Amino acid sequence: MTTRTLRTAALGLATALALTACGSGAASEEPAEGSAAAEEGFPRTVEHAMGSTEIPERPERVVVLDTGELDSVLSLGVTPVGAVTTAVSDGFLSYLAEDAEDVEVVGTIAEPDLEAIAALEPDLILSNKVRHEDIYEQLAQIAPTVFAEKVGAVWKENLLLDAEALGLEDEAQAALEEYEADAAALGEDLGDPAGTTVGALRFVEGTIRVYTGQSFIGTVLADIGLDQLELPTGETPTFAELSAEQLTQADADLVLYSSYGPATDSGEQAVVAGPLWPRLTAVAEERAYAVEDDVFYTGIGLRAATLQLEQLRDLAL
Repeated sequence: MTTRTLRTAALGLATALALTACGSGAASEEPAEGSAAAEEGFPRTVEHAMGSTEIPERPERVVVLDTGELDSVLSLGVTPVGAVTTAVSDGFLSYLAEDAEDVEVVGTIAEPDLEAIAALEPDLILSNKVRHEDIYEQLAQIAPTVFAEKVGAVWKENLLLDAEALGLEDEAQAALEEYEADAAALGEDLGDPAGTTVGALRFVEGTIRVYTGQSFIGTVLADIGLDQLELPTGETPTFAELSAEQLTQADADLVLYSSYGPATDSGEQAVVAGPLWPRLTAVAEERAYAVEDDVFYTGIGLRAATLQLEQLRDLAL
């Protein structure tokens, strides 16, 4: 499923929702003939990480408070009225920026602006327990709020949860099936993907993160059928953390690396220019690739996963 396919599908979904809204009568009038079908399934109660939430009508003013939720709603053809940014950028992730052009910024992931959120008068707020458990009650007083339990490797389940809150379950399931078919096809084109070990490296504030199969990128590599480098992790199961002096522990047939923030600040520039970098198998065989951090590591969701497939096809074939 290409980016063009996703955008076309999203446009179609958005148009359909807009037509539905236009077909509804005023509150004091009898419902239009087609409105009953449009509102099928609402009101509904959604079970989620913080309990259960009743959503009285199909949401039209949605606020999202993490990158995964922004990816999800845009993938489903819904443009939110508000969203947060990351700590290292004033704008939305590069691969979502065009479609989020008219979305109002309501703080950062770490510090959502509750007043700005309330001012938008949302009818649904989407986030997750990992990021915003402490402010759930405050958010729930503003609008019906649905939280996923975790982030990262559970992105497919989170997409389906967001879709349930939006009344778009069928669209989400169809999109996931198309993505999984594309991932399997890429694996077949690679011939023997299980025979290729991939090291997913990210430079963050002077350390090197080596992502595991329990991470978002790990799920995409697994869907393709690639073997992922696994190193012992600490408290965070999604990645192992190495110093620059431990770089050779990240040896793999294929390396995908990026920086969180500028390469000069993350440590990437110094490591890539250092004596250990050429000792990696992937570097020696010219199979170490700098990838876009927004797509491979910061972003989470269907669009990011689809773009990873496209870019990995270009790199590996």
